[in-house]
Formats: sequence, C-alpha cells, structure tokens
Amino acid sequence: MNDTLHVLNNHQSIRKYSSEPVSTDQLQAVIKAAQSAPTWGNGQQLSVVGVTDEAKKAAISKTIGQPWIEEAPVFLAFTLDFYRAKQVLEAQGQSFVAGDNVDTLLIGSTDVGIALGFATAAAESMGLGIVPIGAIRSHSEKMIDLLELPEYVFPVAGLVLGHPADKPGLKPRLPVEAFYHQDSYNKDQASIIKLMSKHLPIICKSEAMECP
Repeated sequence: MNDTLHVLNNHQSIRKYSSEPVSTDQLQAVIKAAQSAPTWGNGQQLSVVGVTDEAKKAAISKTIGQPWIEEAPVFLAFTLDFYRAKQVLEAQGQSFVAGDNVDTLLIGSTDVGIALGFATAAAESMGLGIVPIGAIRSHSEKMIDLLELPEYVFPVAGLVLGHPADKPGLKPRLPVEAFYHQDSYNKDQASIIKLMSKHLPIICKSEAMECP
C-alpha cells in the first residue's frame, strides 16, 4: 500500500483539537488541493470561505451547535457558487438562467463534495485532523449572513481543520460487497444491515448519540 492509499484508508473524523495553529503553508496546501479537484465541465462552480477569526468561529459554532468548530483554528465553508457565472454573463449582456434548473444545485453540490474530499486527503496527509460539517445547510440563512455570501452562493458543507488532540479510531464500514456492485446491483442487502447493527452501539457511543 502506498502513502496515498494509507492516508485515504485511515481517515478519522476528529472532534478534539489542540491549540496548535495551522500554518499558512498548510492551509494553502489544503486549498490548493481542493481547487485541483475535478469539476463539471471545468466550470469550477464552487468557492471556499476560510474562517480563522475567533469571534466568527464562535458564532458559527453556536449557530450549528458543534463546539469543535470554535475549538479548532480553521473552519472552511464549501459553497456552490454561480455568482461568478452570473456576473460574467451579465457583463456580456446575457441572462443567467441556470438558477432555474435543479441540475444547477446537483452540479454545485457534487463539485463541493469532490473538492472537500481532496481537501480532506491533503490535510490528513500532513497530519492534520478534520471533521466535515453538513449542518451548515440546516442553518443556511444564518450562515449566509455570517459569511456575507451573495446571491447564487450557497453553503453546502463545512470542514473543521486543526491538529488532533485525540483520535477516536477507525469506525466500522460496510463490507466491500455491500458498497461495490459488480455489473449489477446486489439487492440482497438484509444480511448486510443485520451485520452492521452489531456495530451501531459502538458508532452511537463514539458520537455521543442515542442508540436505538
């Protein structure tokens, strides 16, 4: 196994961070990796808003209800971004109509997900810890205000970035047979669900969730 595969296969979501700062070089490397991710038609319909201001991180943390956002030195908000395209088209005397198409949302969200994966791999390759924050969508109006996002820019996912103070260990994953389907979908998933139910209390405990 090469170093890249080792990093990818050993991902852990970190929710406890030390006070050690993320260096400018490290942050730039993460952003560069995210920007290098493939996008639909090379349209690059996404932007990242980095937050290091302590007061703003605290406000985001309070809004979302996840303390590690404030604890870590960097919070990255990944947004789908069609504001640039709108400005370019209007400057050429054309109308921006992509906003009327649901495919626009799918394109931007997909591009964000791929870029976030690249950022995650880059950060973890340098020994940094991360945890994705999907809850920024649940508080989109407040996040739009806090990040001062213009129209046609929407927060899709966040990424906490810092030096781990604790590592929870790897979480159970579905057997590869349930994840990868050769040539056609395997509809016999009941046995897989039963197998995973044995691990559910472990997952719930690690996330401080209520287990069924």
